[in-house]
Amino acid sequence: MSRKLSLFAVPGIVLAALLAAPASPAVAANPYERGPAPTNASIEAARGSFAIATTTVARSSVSGFGGGTIYYPTDTSVGTFGAVAISPGFTASQSAVTWLGPRLSSQGFVVITIDTLSTLDSPDSRGTQLLAALDYLTGSSSVRTRIDATRLGVMGHSMGGGGSLSAARTRPALQAAVPLTPWHTTKSWPTVTVPTLIVGAENDTTAPVSSHAEPFYTSLTAAPEKAYLELNNADHSAPSSGQNVTAAKYSLAWLKRWIDDDTRYDQFLCPAPSGSTIQEYRATCPHT
Repeated sequence: MSRKLSLFAVPGIVLAALLAAPASPAVAANPYERGPAPTNASIEAARGSFAIATTTVARSSVSGFGGGTIYYPTDTSVGTFGAVAISPGFTASQSAVTWLGPRLSSQGFVVITIDTLSTLDSPDSRGTQLLAALDYLTGSSSVRTRIDATRLGVMGHSMGGGGSLSAARTRPALQAAVPLTPWHTTKSWPTVTVPTLIVGAENDTTAPVSSHAEPFYTSLTAAPEKAYLELNNADHSAPSSGQNVTAAKYSLAWLKRWIDDDTRYDQFLCPAPSGSTIQEYRATCPHT
């Protein structure tokens, strides 16, 4: 027969010890949270709270992509980090997207900005190369032990943005995709099941939003979450020249929300943000 122990039956000295014992520390609601609680100022800042280091990946040392640069937090006390691969656009080298490396890494991600095998590579080829870069990061890079291989995302500018859509279609296990003023001849992406933020630009004449970013967004019918952010009075190169704060801010919030499952960033994505730098915003709000 089972017996229940009443506090009244516990000797006084034992009861006093039980009552005086410190409570067990609370378990974090989300073990993937990295960094302090975000504010508008913190996610608009050029640098986050993590000190970072870089390492160069020589083209000759890898296969499947053209080498690149890895940016990573130096802090090893908080556990592993999610990782993001970023591709430049047509005719461009990684220098077009390197500004995003330290910006995102200092917020708590391992980031690789890549050179492609050819500056003339197609979007689909860039998508394959983004995945090769992630496989390198998690499989054989010098920072592989710092990465949680289940929490990965892709980004890209122009044809690199089209490549990030292609990568998301190929690898549904990805946690997030962020195409920046994306260009692709394929206009419909109904099989993409990765949370995707598409950033378009109002004055983009290279990849006009009416024939690229907007139909891409509309076609993401299987994506569990999606958003469309159109930069006000901006052109195609906005995410690659001049370090566009709005593109960086909401890209960071999207990566944090879906790669790190960090609901502290919901406030920046839902309800729809507004301001002089945003022409239009659409999203599947509220997030579930």
